[in-house]
Amino acid sequence: MVDCVMTESKPDAGPGIGQDAADKPATAPEGPADLAGLRAARGPGDGGSDTRPDEGYDIRIARDGTWFYHGSPIGRLPLVKLFSTVLRRDEAGDYWLITPAERGRIRVDDAPFVAVEMRREGEGRGQALSFRTNLDHWVTAGAEHPIRVAIDPATGEPSPYIHVRGDIGRGLEARLNRPVFYELADMALAKDGAKDGAKEGAGDGPAGVWSQGVFFRLEGA
Repeated sequence: MVDCVMTESKPDAGPGIGQDAADKPATAPEGPADLAGLRAARGPGDGGSDTRPDEGYDIRIARDGTWFYHGSPIGRLPLVKLFSTVLRRDEAGDYWLITPAERGRIRVDDAPFVAVEMRREGEGRGQALSFRTNLDHWVTAGAEHPIRVAIDPATGEPSPYIHVRGDIGRGLEARLNRPVFYELADMALAKDGAKDGAKEGAGDGPAGVWSQGVFFRLEGA
């Protein structure tokens, strides 16, 4: 891995981490090479199908969605968004940054994205629930973007997720933050009572929500 010098003359990379555009150019911490070419690496693929050596980037995505490099938060949102476009997850569940020049595993504490806002259009089975991630990407729950709820076996606490991209089951997900999950739970309907708008518990089915004609349970698997 090589040092990346990010100056104002490279619009794709932007100024150095933590710098404003008006600051003098500075050498950023070591990171994946060829930042200007990252956009070209958005195609399909994962770390497991690439034979190049693992560079082992010292990058971590915390549970709250903050990206860290060598233990320090990356303060440039455009740079984080750029890195996220080349983020992949392989069949083993490992996360990779794959650029045109190199690839390397990174650590993800929970999910790589966090859903921080929800919008609802329509009502009942025909409604559409859309979620905005911490990187300002919108996804609408449905067959291609399912919602799932995992239950911590030790604490019994639910952790809700929505699929963002990649293959369902091994792609990239966003964890719904607590306010968004509470908002979603307030909308929960018992499946059998969904037609007449009955609230949770009115029917015999599991509590959950509809989006784009798909019913998602909120009680965990």
